[in-house]
Amino acid sequence: MGCSSCSTATDSGTPAGCRNNGTCGTGGCNKLNVYNWLSDMHLPAGQKAYDIVEVRFKGSRKEYFRNVNALDVHVGELVAVEGNPGHDIGEVSMVGELVRFQIRKRGMKEDSAEIKQLYRAARDTDIEKYNEMKGLEADTMHGSRKAALTLGLKMKISDVEYQGDGKKATFYYTAEDRVDFRELIKRLADQFKVRVEMRQIGMRQEAARLGGIGSCGRELCCSTWLTDFKVVSTSAARYQNLSLNPIKLAGQCGKLKCCLNFELDSYMDAIRDIPESNIKLQTAKGLMVHRKTDIFKRIMWYALLPDVKPGEDRPFVGAEQWIPMSVDRVKEIIVMNKAGQKPEDAGALELEDDAEELGYDDVVGQDSLTRMDRKKKKKKKKKSGEKHQAADGVSAQPALTQARPADSKTEKPAQVQQQRNKGRELQRGDRGPGNKPAQQQQPRPNRDNQARQQGGAHPPAPKQNQPSSSPRPQQNQPGQGGQRPPRQQPGNQGVDKPPTAQQDAQAPSASGNRPPRRTPGDSSAQAPTS
Repeated sequence: MGCSSCSTATDSGTPAGCRNNGTCGTGGCNKLNVYNWLSDMHLPAGQKAYDIVEVRFKGSRKEYFRNVNALDVHVGELVAVEGNPGHDIGEVSMVGELVRFQIRKRGMKEDSAEIKQLYRAARDTDIEKYNEMKGLEADTMHGSRKAALTLGLKMKISDVEYQGDGKKATFYYTAEDRVDFRELIKRLADQFKVRVEMRQIGMRQEAARLGGIGSCGRELCCSTWLTDFKVVSTSAARYQNLSLNPIKLAGQCGKLKCCLNFELDSYMDAIRDIPESNIKLQTAKGLMVHRKTDIFKRIMWYALLPDVKPGEDRPFVGAEQWIPMSVDRVKEIIVMNKAGQKPEDAGALELEDDAEELGYDDVVGQDSLTRMDRKKKKKKKKKSGEKHQAADGVSAQPALTQARPADSKTEKPAQVQQQRNKGRELQRGDRGPGNKPAQQQQPRPNRDNQARQQGGAHPPAPKQNQPSSSPRPQQNQPGQGGQRPPRQQPGNQGVDKPPTAQQDAQAPSASGNRPPRRTPGDSSAQAPTS
């Protein structure tokens, strides 16, 4: 068997799909994968394969078994191995000569009696029983925790592992002090009808068995590839200039993170020739105290403390006033101070910004929380006359300005439209606060009245012979005497009394126009035709 992504080949034991020799970056095969760098090497003629196989069980537990029957097993296959009592089911994690190196690394002997036997490849009935026992582990763990709380034991049962045949169950727990769990074993054996084994583990082993996601966003190292736990001290954080905050430095196990040791050697090599931070520098301007160090750029920042007279307070020196200095310059000043000399200039470095900060423009408003609540403004519909004029390239505003008197000032189209909108809102009767009608717009005062009020002069007389601004003719204009001309009866072609010349000139015709002028010397008085 193999993972679903690579499908281990049956003839050579190497994965047929991903071809990375038994170690998948996706974690699809199993945890604690080992790269088999000897998989492509063939044994010399007449030499048998190594007879010890590494088998992995639940969590990070791995054990070694002797292949006494010389079975052809490959990485990823389920096998039945010797248990205590009965048999157990595990997955092959390593075969071949690479197992020999692992045994030597652990300090085991090849002929040790601790190495048990590998029976056979797992059968279908073995796999069904194995899956059935795995389904009971969660309920068994919760039941054991209730039993421990009932007895008042100060322990935490973190995991339960059933043997492949279901005859034994191992309970993993963590505790700070020694725990007497003899009564707990009796209760668990009577409740679950299995042989009970209690195994105490540390906080790091518990995190490795349970797994999880670290603060870096990746799976825990102890549950994926880390097998040995080294001592981690706070000095590792001091050498790397890290903040001594236990919340940031601790992992899920509550101990210091194992990754603090990963880069410690590089920092130790870099700080060998850097002066210690407790050395103070003496210059002609005053005393300089160390504040921080960039180890890999080899830059040290110092704060200049000027000389203060007795009784005066020393001024505060902020981070913006720190002086950056190279490590070589700091060494020179230390040598000069030992010789009793004080340099005039500290030799500050001029630091430049590494990169310009790129700005961000919210051009579409996606950062606004109320961007979906805004109402779209309705577009005003243009009148048919304005549409035709806009299509012809002629604005509708000049037509309005032409109808006004010659002495009136022309207004811009935007101002005219704004005044129109304001007048429409007032005509609709918009009401203000208190359900009172809004103040209506006052009528525009006549310019003649304004002039009459200001100067008391009479308005100018209208000009004669001025063309009318309205194209429509005026009908029924009264004469000078204020009386209308007599109405003609239909069918009456003659008149009893001929009209005077003044009435004839002002009498309208049937079409609404003025009657034609009479030529001099024409004595006939004919009425206008209807």
